[in-house]
Amino acid sequence: MDSTAVRDRARELPCEPGVYQFLDEERVVLYVGKAVALRDRVRSYADPRSARIRRMIERADTVSVAVTDTETQALLLEANLIKRHQPAYNVRLKDDKSYPLVQLTDHSVPRVEITRDPDEAATVYGPYTDKGRVETVVKAVRELYGVRGCSDHKYANRDRPCLDHDIGLCTAPCTGEISQAAYLEDVESVKRFFEGETGVLADPLERAMDTASNAQQFERAANLRDRLHAVEAFHGEGGEAVTTREDRTIDVLGVAIQGSMATVARLHSENGKLVDRERHSLSGAGVDSSATEHTSESAAVLSAFIPQYYAERRLPDTLLLPERPTDDDVTSWLETEGVTVTVPGAGREARLVELALKNARRGDDHTDEGALLSQALDLDSIDRIEGFDVSHAHGRAVVGSNVTFVDGQPETSAYRRKKLTDRNDDYANMRELIDWRAERARTKRDDRPDPDLLLIDGGSGQLDAAQHALSEWELEIPCVALAKAEETVITPDRTFDWASDAPQLHLLQRVRDEAHRFAVQYHQTLRDDIQTVLDDVPGVGPKTRTNLLRRFGSIDSVRTASLTELESVPGVGKRTAETIDQRL
Repeated sequence: MDSTAVRDRARELPCEPGVYQFLDEERVVLYVGKAVALRDRVRSYADPRSARIRRMIERADTVSVAVTDTETQALLLEANLIKRHQPAYNVRLKDDKSYPLVQLTDHSVPRVEITRDPDEAATVYGPYTDKGRVETVVKAVRELYGVRGCSDHKYANRDRPCLDHDIGLCTAPCTGEISQAAYLEDVESVKRFFEGETGVLADPLERAMDTASNAQQFERAANLRDRLHAVEAFHGEGGEAVTTREDRTIDVLGVAIQGSMATVARLHSENGKLVDRERHSLSGAGVDSSATEHTSESAAVLSAFIPQYYAERRLPDTLLLPERPTDDDVTSWLETEGVTVTVPGAGREARLVELALKNARRGDDHTDEGALLSQALDLDSIDRIEGFDVSHAHGRAVVGSNVTFVDGQPETSAYRRKKLTDRNDDYANMRELIDWRAERARTKRDDRPDPDLLLIDGGSGQLDAAQHALSEWELEIPCVALAKAEETVITPDRTFDWASDAPQLHLLQRVRDEAHRFAVQYHQTLRDDIQTVLDDVPGVGPKTRTNLLRRFGSIDSVRTASLTELESVPGVGKRTAETIDQRL
């Protein structure tokens, strides 16, 4: 596009808040931005403020826009679109959070669901920042109007209603318990609610609350009251209401920029104590058109980082920053959410900001284990790794773990665990675990994005089992195994024997060890009453048995342990170790 084309397109746009996207000839999104007035903001691109934005305009073929009701909704939608499309000319936070949306699927009998990756033809509402409130509202919608939440696969070819119908969440159109015409009338009511007609859901809830109260069903009345409050707050500014918190929490952010990359360090404080530190990488730093000669690149990075990072995270009571964000919409949103934004000049708070800045700068020269790993495995990039392990007691209380690391750090909110079929077959167990993960990904029942790499705790047998499960679901995700004995990395094509101090090996070991810990922890909660072959070994009582299984994770691992390893377990002496070795 040239200046004339940009001005011509701008004249066609409304003077309302919304989001605009610059697209190239192949409809690839180059840049996403938000505006208080779409016409004025897009017109400003006729005279680009930087060489990088000028190159973006030259590549662009058209501008697409979406109008929103409020500036805050535009802010949230912009962050969501940046997450989804990863435009080359935006500042992009390299993690996987995005704001939840509600969609009604394009189906003859539509399904309502919360998603972060909506179907192309679906009717989509949002985005929203409070997932808990969205879940409450969607459940209330389903209880009142009976709109289905099952996948199309489960909906097809049913001969009787499912459990959702039995508990009042679905009117069971799949088996004709309700006619399609009546069902679509209920869907229209749901659409009216999400389009802003709060009374469609609030009025019936209020009547039900009054009825429960009059009948002295006070617990039910209180539950309905809480739902009513969530529904009434749902269509506030940006779909959110200010929340109150008992504990005072503070997040401190520091920014370091090097070329087109930026590092944001976050320190988290609760009740005056520093409890967490982490760093995040952003690409495309300094390219936002809001960064001019009158503003700082760091402030522009903060404007991009804050809405993307807090997409699914609880906002703190206070944000301590080195500079104020350049984006007034970001500061207005934080103010609406009750967050105090401070740029301290002296004192303890200023020292915290300086500490965050030091952490960010240290991020510039630290070893990038993910980059080294992707280089070694010949992959484009490895930002997100999921690790898998299986734990059991001689085929009983079989469980699987699924942990997630992003940018080398554990993301505990994305951890999952699975009770597996009881059997003493590690290969079959791993295949079942990966099949479960793949099936959830394919049917969109797992709201986590696909990882860049799967790490299997085990050897070539476990790796083959995992790959077989992936191929059945036609998922092409790189997959490697890390064998404990010699710490060798096994891929489908070759085996790597990296030096023990190799950074990329350390990253895989952390993921493997965390998957093992998480699996053993879950297994321990299930096996308290399980008898094992250890119970027949003289000198091994319940406490020693627990110590052995906690140390090795399974009977098979105890069986293969050396005498030295056995003796390292509390309660196991030389004679007991020899007895265990002989008996097993």
